[in-house]
Amino acid sequence: MKCYRCNDWPCSCADGCAVIHGDCLNVLSCLQAASVGITVTDPPYNLVIKYGQCDDNKIDYPEWCFAWITELRRVCSGCIAVSVGMANLSIWATIARPDWWLAWWKPAAMGRCVVGVNNWEPIALYGKPKRQVCDVIRAPIIPDGAMNGHPCPKPLAWATKQIAMLSNDGDVILDPFMGSGTTLRAAKDLGHKAIGIEIEERYCELAAKRLQQGVLPFV
Repeated sequence: MKCYRCNDWPCSCADGCAVIHGDCLNVLSCLQAASVGITVTDPPYNLVIKYGQCDDNKIDYPEWCFAWITELRRVCSGCIAVSVGMANLSIWATIARPDWWLAWWKPAAMGRCVVGVNNWEPIALYGKPKRQVCDVIRAPIIPDGAMNGHPCPKPLAWATKQIAMLSNDGDVILDPFMGSGTTLRAAKDLGHKAIGIEIEERYCELAAKRLQQGVLPFV
C-alpha cells in the first residue's frame, strides 16, 4: 500500500492527504483497528452508472456493502456517514441498520428517483457524534470544473459540513470510495489529515490535482 501522490507509506505529503489507488476491501484490510477518526463516503449505488472500469452492477451488492461497512467499523474510532442513494434506502436497513439517518438537502435540485423528483438524499449514520448536531445538511449542487470527468460528483459543501459536524480535532478522515476527491479536498480545507481509496486510477489523478489547490473557504 502506498500513497498515489508521494509514492510512500506512511504518506509523506505535506498536507497529510493520502490518495490510495486500489480496491477498498484490500486497502481497508491493511489499516489498523481504530486508526482513523471518521468516514464520509459516497459508494456506488448499483444503478449501472459508468465509473470507468468499476462494476456498478453487482449481483451480490448487499453482501459486498456488508463486507466493507464491517471493515469501516473496525478501522474507525468515530462516526461513519454513508450516502446510500434514494433507491437503496430500504435495503440498507437490512445490510447494516444505521444508528440514525441524516438528510442531504440539495435546494432547487432535480434528482433521479423511481417516484419522480427528489430534492434530498439519505445518509446512513453509524456511531454517535460527541456533540449535538443537526440531521439536515444543506448543500446545493453547484457546477465545479475541478470535478470534470466524474459522472456523479458530490458538491464540496456535502463533505465539508459532514466533516465539520462529525469530526473532532486531530481526526483522520477516511473515504473508501474517493471518486473525484471531494472528501479529501474538504478535509484539507478544515485542517484534517485524510485517506482516500479509489479503484479507478483516472479519478486518483483528478483528486490529486484538486489537492494541489490552496485552502478553500468554508461555506
